[in-house]
Amino acid sequence: MRVGVNLVRRGSGVPLIAVHGNGVDHRLLLALDDCFAGDGDWERIYLDLPGFGETAPLDDVGGLPELAQWLVEMIRELVEEGPFALLANSMGGLLARHVVAALPDQVMGLALIAPAVEPDAALRRLPKFEVLECDAGVLDALTPADREEFAGIAVRQDDESWKAFRDHALPGIRAADQAAMDRLSRRYFLEERPEDVFNQFDGPTVIITGRQDHVVGFEDQFTLLMHYPRASYVVIDGAGHNVHLERPAVVEATLRDWAQDLMRQHKGSSTHTV
Repeated sequence: MRVGVNLVRRGSGVPLIAVHGNGVDHRLLLALDDCFAGDGDWERIYLDLPGFGETAPLDDVGGLPELAQWLVEMIRELVEEGPFALLANSMGGLLARHVVAALPDQVMGLALIAPAVEPDAALRRLPKFEVLECDAGVLDALTPADREEFAGIAVRQDDESWKAFRDHALPGIRAADQAAMDRLSRRYFLEERPEDVFNQFDGPTVIITGRQDHVVGFEDQFTLLMHYPRASYVVIDGAGHNVHLERPAVVEATLRDWAQDLMRQHKGSSTHTV
């Protein structure tokens, strides 16, 4: 394993690799670990991308193409030629789709949570930012820095959402390497749209979006469906970009169903004989 890469591994079984988004780290998706822990079928691998969490930034220009190539190489080291599934959110969704294009015969299935589809934010179809619930007492109790981070993205600004944000989003926000993020912002594109490479991905796929997500929206993701014939598309009201933190019960139930379906298919293909 290469030096300077932070990984958190839990359980044993088929690898499920979690790829976080921009400006956070692996802890954002660690919030979903219970979805995959119960059946004992999955080895969950949560990684920090370069420049985030405890993983050192890339030495070169460090744009999205470089992160994508790094991720493919990292996965090859982790699983070699074996099968694996992907769980990704936001920018991680762009990267996960690139992995499908690079390793199509190894990816079993794909779970995308509030995935970025259009790298150029100016071209995204976005709803206006809208706060649906606000507990002034919760906001008043926060430090100015914490309030700015939380209130700038949360559409449910209550105690439960704050605690989830505090535990799973804020640590990665504070740990991010700003210089690495600046380099990333200058090359925030993929050299090829992943679906132009593979056209169709037939593995079980779920795309989960928040109806009030003003960061990546919920409409662009629907255009992916023609390329994923086994995909479910879920748009959840009362949730913004951190949909799994603001509406955890709905997201977790959806992911459990996806994971169980994926594992049934995997076990069936492993035992099938002709």
